[in-house]
Amino acid sequence: MALLSENSGRSLPDYETQATKMKSFSPYADNGGSVIALAGNDFCVIAADTRLSTGFSIYTREQQKLFPLSSKTILGCSGCWCDTLTLTRLLTARMQMYEHEHQKEMPTLAVAQMLSTMLYYKRFFPYYVSNILGGLDEDGKGCVYSYDPIGHCEVTKYRAGGSAGALLQPLLDNQIGYKNQEGVEPVALTQEKAVAIIKDVFTSAAERDIYTGDSINIKIITKDGVQDSTFELRKD
Repeated sequence: MALLSENSGRSLPDYETQATKMKSFSPYADNGGSVIALAGNDFCVIAADTRLSTGFSIYTREQQKLFPLSSKTILGCSGCWCDTLTLTRLLTARMQMYEHEHQKEMPTLAVAQMLSTMLYYKRFFPYYVSNILGGLDEDGKGCVYSYDPIGHCEVTKYRAGGSAGALLQPLLDNQIGYKNQEGVEPVALTQEKAVAIIKDVFTSAAERDIYTGDSINIKIITKDGVQDSTFELRKD
């Protein structure tokens, strides 16, 4: 029913036009998780927690976030789980293509460069994943490569990433890098010390980060193969 205007006699609509409303949409989801990698003279230890969650909901407490790419290279991923699955599936396919063509496994350095290239290729719609690559180089020494979402790669001896990365990295700087410590002689990192530090820093992070918890998977990479172990964390 139309209403008449008092001044002009024209009819006015009995409704109001709704203004344009903008609704945001994000294709990403942050499913949490944390990853640590430590490199020694002849080994590399990489660990990740097993909690997969979003917001205040836990999807599973037993999610493996370490992906073996070869006998000497392991990738740890955290962040958007669908992007993690897509990225690791493509990586595995390319690793198999390389092995079939060259009749040998791709070395860790080549894997690190390939991952950087794959991430940069998707720079306009990047994988929402925190990647840390650990393994042994061609000389049998431990090496760690960390990445940002668009493929920038940094070579280091220790790195933490994921939802608790800001909590874990300072502890590694203190216990392994001996940053800003006077009168302290750096000590060579052993496998036992590396595993003990990983357990301590993850226990600390689980107290403050709700996206890190339940348990951690630890893989020790040596020339003799990969050793697996687990360590329980708090589950609340």
